[in-house]
Amino acid sequence: MQIRNILTRLRLLIATVGLAIACSGQAADLPGKGVTVQPLKSSIAEETFQTLLVMKALERLGYDVKPIKEIEYAAGHIAIANGDATFLADHWDPLHKDFYIKAGGDKKIFRKGVYSSGALQGYLIDKKTAEEYGITTLSQIVEDPELSALFDTDGDGVADLQGCNEGWGCAENINTTIEINNWQDKLTHVQGEYSLLITDAIARYERGEPILYYTWTPNFTVAQLKPGEDVVWLGLGATIPEGQEGAASLEEGQCAADPCEMGFVPADIRVVANNEFMDANPAARALFEAVTIPPEDIFAQNLEMNEGADTQEDIEDQAAAWIDENREQVEEWLEEARSAAA
Repeated sequence: MQIRNILTRLRLLIATVGLAIACSGQAADLPGKGVTVQPLKSSIAEETFQTLLVMKALERLGYDVKPIKEIEYAAGHIAIANGDATFLADHWDPLHKDFYIKAGGDKKIFRKGVYSSGALQGYLIDKKTAEEYGITTLSQIVEDPELSALFDTDGDGVADLQGCNEGWGCAENINTTIEINNWQDKLTHVQGEYSLLITDAIARYERGEPILYYTWTPNFTVAQLKPGEDVVWLGLGATIPEGQEGAASLEEGQCAADPCEMGFVPADIRVVANNEFMDANPAARALFEAVTIPPEDIFAQNLEMNEGADTQEDIEDQAAAWIDENREQVEEWLEEARSAAA
């Protein structure tokens, strides 16, 4: 009887140890189990893809990831700083620097790692007009009434720039550029829904009319109107807003100016997140520092969307396909995250 009791206790001990090891292993694999995450993005549909990649990685770590909430950048940074949301995967550094600082900066918001690098922004015109009139900078258009009239789409004698949605970082930078160069009566920043504005610009290009517009990369617009072939980037040729000084490195013929100082310094796209959440979740912190995607992959997905594969299901499939094609890299992200939580 005594031997039987000993054996029974031994079996119970082995079972308990085994269960503890199993639970420990599960906890290591799912460090985010029981923790809720709220992702944000702006109204730019193309940002869904980058956001989904981070969301799917967090789900693999056990986090309960809620559906994306749309909010423009300034309010989004404040929501993250206040803990009303968890992360935003499309913070442009330095374009969104003011949003970041006004929301509390390093004290409130985590901003480490580079999700995608070398993103460009600036002003473009059709190549035909640039070559015919020798236009290399935006300043030439604004300061020369003859050139300005070429890009006057509403007949008021002032050049019209197809620009950005209100609330976007680019809108603030364009408006600042106009203000510091006293262009208020010489250049109209046409604002509204960007997709509609760029569609109008493309239609005018196809009719053979001069066009002047803002865009960014990676973005489908550079596939429809190719820099160096259909259009050219312009230099600014005037006072550049503070923090946006610097030249872009582009292939020959893509920019009309040399050096190509566009008034928007090349940017890094980063994941930003609530600091308190990061402190409590080392796995998420490590993941956000590790995630990276080549700009050309974002461009390729954006082009798919522009060609019609733009439903939520389509974008989910595109994100899943990217993860499958880059499985080894994704597993490295997850391993770093799990190691940080161990």
